[in-house]
Amino acid sequence: MNIYNLFKYFFRFFFLQVSLTFITIWYFDNFLIGDYFDGFLFIRDNLLEDRSRFYPFVPYDFIKIDVYLAIFVFVFLIILYLSKFYTYVNELTFTANKSLFDEFFSIYLIWTASYLSFLQLFRFETVSRFYLIIFTFIVPILLVSFRNSEFISSILGRNPSKEKFITFNLEKDSVFRELRLLTFRQNIGDYDGDKTDYSLIKNKIEEINKNSEINLIVLNFSGIDKISKEFEKFMLNVNKKILIISDLDFKFRSQIIVRNEIISNKSIFYINNDIQYGSRYISKRILDILLIIIFLIIFLPLLIVSILIIVVLDGFPAVIKQTRVGLHGKNFEMFKLRTMKKNSHLEREDLQELNEQSGPLFKIENDPRIIKGTKFLRRFSLDEIPQLINVIKGEMSLVGPRPLFPEDNSYFDEHYLRRLNVLPGITGLLQINDRNTDDFHTWFKYDLEYIENWSILLDLKILFKTPFSLIKTKTKGR
Repeated sequence: MNIYNLFKYFFRFFFLQVSLTFITIWYFDNFLIGDYFDGFLFIRDNLLEDRSRFYPFVPYDFIKIDVYLAIFVFVFLIILYLSKFYTYVNELTFTANKSLFDEFFSIYLIWTASYLSFLQLFRFETVSRFYLIIFTFIVPILLVSFRNSEFISSILGRNPSKEKFITFNLEKDSVFRELRLLTFRQNIGDYDGDKTDYSLIKNKIEEINKNSEINLIVLNFSGIDKISKEFEKFMLNVNKKILIISDLDFKFRSQIIVRNEIISNKSIFYINNDIQYGSRYISKRILDILLIIIFLIIFLPLLIVSILIIVVLDGFPAVIKQTRVGLHGKNFEMFKLRTMKKNSHLEREDLQELNEQSGPLFKIENDPRIIKGTKFLRRFSLDEIPQLINVIKGEMSLVGPRPLFPEDNSYFDEHYLRRLNVLPGITGLLQINDRNTDDFHTWFKYDLEYIENWSILLDLKILFKTPFSLIKTKTKGR
């Protein structure tokens, strides 16, 4: 186990220790004992009596119910980790079904046996039996949730069971289709062909990614011991999860962070270059959700006033939906205040000669489609406020590349497709640096910089600078 994984291992143990100790003490004080103060005194007297009989060397300061509960949680977690099935969810293992019940039931048995034994051993005899039964279910549910990031990701908006994968040269009856990594995801295509025709494989991946969401690519390279350096670079830049199956001593030409296991006498190589996945996705979504609460309070009055202005000037609807491309190529309906005349998007082709920008960008300095009297909404990006709803739904983030229309995918090459591998955002590096650029390659530069340097700290930095950017520069809304 390397230092990074060791750190994650102990961090999760510490997190569980603190969380479960707090929950156990809180539940004990409020429900298991509650207002029954005599019961609290009875348990304390039992602990003091046991101390005098069995471990008199322990200072009286440690003879407290909360201390005993904390020590119990610590011992329980040691027992749980020694069971070996709770350390982490191994995506490269076989699974018989997609149900969480088996995981819950095993943890439930360990927790219930441990907790009831603890209460009996230390004579916690005055606790509520009804609330005790309820508590035997609460902690296992929490532990199943904490066991892997998939469950929490599902709650926050990214459900692994809705993710999609494609395979190349993998037999229909292959045992590897039963890997947990595949069984929890949807297969949208199986393709066969020359395993060494890397250009064909690359082009097929790009073609599919322009029209559909892809999260995982499975490559059966049996009979091949190495691939071209160019294709290795493509696998890294595509920012997907890659699963390679080989029966030879497979070698990589580049330095690649890869997980290797032997399954059914074949070497399995798993490359997870998904930028916002697992704990990284969870941390980003938690930041979004926390800040959304603040932003809704600030912007809700502005949104109401803006809607009234639009209704007075041009009638309903004030809020429109536009189909945009989101994470990993998944289309979603983006909300936006309507600052243009109705059905104005259909006029783009007729006004193309007035377009001042390149590629898929479409902006006109004095756009004739804009409703008279709403330019200030675009000037301060108030028309983007409804996208807070998309952030709540998990379709967008507060920070990320701006989402484009599906038809704009025709402008994407193999490099620019990388922008689809992070959540699109309301603001980003482009907005704080050169929000009125007329060059699509400038978009690419800032999007690529964001992708390669993404962190929670970078998101906070962009959010802090966004208001100053709005004040300094005017915008030509798209």
